Amino acid sequence: MIRYALTRLALLIVGLFVASALIFLTLRVLPGDVAQLVAGMNATPAQIQAIRDQLGLDLPLPAQYAAWIGGVVRADLGTSLLTGSSVAGEIAQKATVTVPLGILSLVIALAFSIPFGVLSAMRRRHADGTALNVTAQTLAAVPVVWAGMMLVVVFAVWLGWLPAQGFPRAGWQDPALALRALLLPALTIGIVEGAVLLRFVRSATLQAVGQDYVRTAAAKGLTRDQALVRHGLPNVGLSIITVLGLQVAGIIVGAVVIEQLFGLPGIGRMLVTDVANRDLPKVQSELLVLTGFVLIVGFVVDLVHRAIDPRLRQSEVHS
Repeated sequence: MIRYALTRLALLIVGLFVASALIFLTLRVLPGDVAQLVAGMNATPAQIQAIRDQLGLDLPLPAQYAAWIGGVVRADLGTSLLTGSSVAGEIAQKATVTVPLGILSLVIALAFSIPFGVLSAMRRRHADGTALNVTAQTLAAVPVVWAGMMLVVVFAVWLGWLPAQGFPRAGWQDPALALRALLLPALTIGIVEGAVLLRFVRSATLQAVGQDYVRTAAAKGLTRDQALVRHGLPNVGLSIITVLGLQVAGIIVGAVVIEQLFGLPGIGRMLVTDVANRDLPKVQSELLVLTGFVLIVGFVVDLVHRAIDPRLRQSEVHS
């Protein structure tokens, strides 16, 4: 297990460096002059050149990349070109919105998908099971923006239960108010991502029903449902752990869109604003943090799956 973990850690580090290089090069091909943007439209050529020298924009790309990635290794994500503030500090501040939003969205997705996915599989020959499957397929195809607008119409406009936009200025000093502001955005992401996960849970449950150990347990006196719950669902849980990394990536992408729609001051909204403002040092660090988070989650999920699945441990011993 230790050897496997070290191998996966090495691959994680390589993946982070490859991702950082791709992010750096992609942002450098965007049109426009960063120095001109920072200096303003009325700046003289001398002022623009001074800013270019100050930011190191005249250095070769390898030197610019080395300076940036060297700072990242030292936990220095750089400084915003437009505000002069620490990028790491701004990301940490915005993460107090984005991270709770992601966690709440994941909890909603799991709470929605696991019981209804299993029920859809166990009732597949009945009308309610078919209805659940059709509903999941429909929700999975719904764009997250459209789902968010529909939920706003129902819960904010018609019923008036939840706020349509914004986040408390006091932040989490009033947890109930902050959680209320995040509930509708989290429902939007959680329902769409949960519909995707529900279909996977249904498929994994149907596969477990056909396994020999479930049929053997049923032959020993258990009902089909009892055999599935006692012997099949643990394996379904292992399958769910496998796809959690993909779900987290989907939640992060959804957060970028949803934070714009609901006016939440999170990392996703900050990223969109910084892209529009051509604040490249800030954008590249934000993208690297989001990419790194997805890769780290995948790394942790892989290790957890390896640790709790006896089949994988046995294969490692025999190898």
